[in-house]
Amino acid sequence: MKISVTKTEIDRLVTDLLALPISKGDLKKEAEKLLSGLELDQKVLKDFKADAGEVVLLYGGSGKCSASRIALFGVGEAKTLDDWRKGALSIASRAVELKVAKLAVDFSSIDRLAAESAQSVETLADTFVAGLFAGSYRFDRLKSGKLDKKKPSEKKTELSGIVLRVEDALLVETESGVVSGKIVGSCQKMARDLVNLPGNYLQAEDIAKAASESGKKYGYQVTVFHKKEIESLGMGGLLAVNKGSFSPPTFTILDYKPEGKPKAVIALVGKGVTFDSGGISIKPSENMGEMKSDMAGAATVLGVVEAAARLSLPLHIIGLVPATDNMPDGKAQNPGDVITTYSGITVEVGNTDAEGRLILADALTYASEKYKPDVIIDLATLTGACIVALGYSVAGLFSNNDKLADEIFQAGLQTGEKVWRMPLWDLYDEQIKSDVADLSNTGGRGAGSVTAAKFLEKFIKEHKNWAHIDIAGPSFTPKGGGKVNGGTGFGVAMLVELLKKWS
Repeated sequence: MKISVTKTEIDRLVTDLLALPISKGDLKKEAEKLLSGLELDQKVLKDFKADAGEVVLLYGGSGKCSASRIALFGVGEAKTLDDWRKGALSIASRAVELKVAKLAVDFSSIDRLAAESAQSVETLADTFVAGLFAGSYRFDRLKSGKLDKKKPSEKKTELSGIVLRVEDALLVETESGVVSGKIVGSCQKMARDLVNLPGNYLQAEDIAKAASESGKKYGYQVTVFHKKEIESLGMGGLLAVNKGSFSPPTFTILDYKPEGKPKAVIALVGKGVTFDSGGISIKPSENMGEMKSDMAGAATVLGVVEAAARLSLPLHIIGLVPATDNMPDGKAQNPGDVITTYSGITVEVGNTDAEGRLILADALTYASEKYKPDVIIDLATLTGACIVALGYSVAGLFSNNDKLADEIFQAGLQTGEKVWRMPLWDLYDEQIKSDVADLSNTGGRGAGSVTAAKFLEKFIKEHKNWAHIDIAGPSFTPKGGGKVNGGTGFGVAMLVELLKKWS
């Protein structure tokens, strides 16, 4: 999708749909003047409230604008980035529904609205463009189109071009925001595509291939360890989960190094379970198909590393992705088995459906030992318990460092990808003790997301700057849960914002 910035006057723009952002404060003062200038019926303002995300479509008007349709989209009080994000999502989604090819957005008042929201013009443009990508996203690559009742001559229309109209003095600042927003938006899209691919289209080897292609295109190194190499490393957690699979595991390392001395070394670890049946401890059949999303952490890590490389951030960022599916084959691990992880710590497998923490355990220890990073952050669709605690919109945050936890929390507020910190008290250690091994991979029914985090904490080699983000809820919108179901790309924008702050 091409997004550009122009100073061309509105009446000279060639577009299928002209969109005008309206705040509640501007509704009476500016909207009437604007509509009068376009010779449009002002009666529509009686029903339009300018709520964030509200869209009203207008037809007709004078020849002063080439667009046959004009849309007013609300940005609420325009006091927060969430208001702008909702506005962008709604107008992009509406443009897709209308099969619009070219969309123009009048940003003439962006400097005033930026001042009212205490944000820079660049930040508003960045947020708005990333929102346009999210709102226009549709996953239809697996549809043949053979059931569509269309004439052979009818062609599918896609939103291919968006132009933001600004005043000349704001052109450079707006363009800078657009560049950043396009990178974050496209990396989120890449992550969403990976999550939405079903298990028969995406296995561990495919995740490794996606990482390799990204690294080759954007100039960072990708190393893929295959099964024999994983065996030689002694990654018993990853190998145990993979025992029931027909497809081999991979352990992929994405290594982005900036020019010059990096300001910090950051390790990002993402859970890459391409399909989770639960293994021998098999899941209920209802909605099991959604378990294709169990590699959302891996997809987020790929998206963040690619974005960092494209933004040329002055940080050394290592992405680590252990990947496999979890299947109930005759060779699969059994409940009660004892495995030895890469760290040497032994684990009693209380439940084969608690597999994510087993593969993350190996990757966390490897990250800590091999790279000595300043920060370790892992992301995983780890527990249904986190959804029970926080719902589908908020991720659970666990950290052994107060400063790091607050920085992640603030980045989440800035990007709309919200997290909430949960406890990591030592009293929860009792729940993951085993009678026959060092640890059990289950901690019982109570505090399931907390005991999972406590389990992971044992594998960071006592690193003092670690965070675990349980994205089980917000990483995937269940069927019927929204206009567009499936992967959300949650975590990409938040972590990119965090990395930019550290830059």
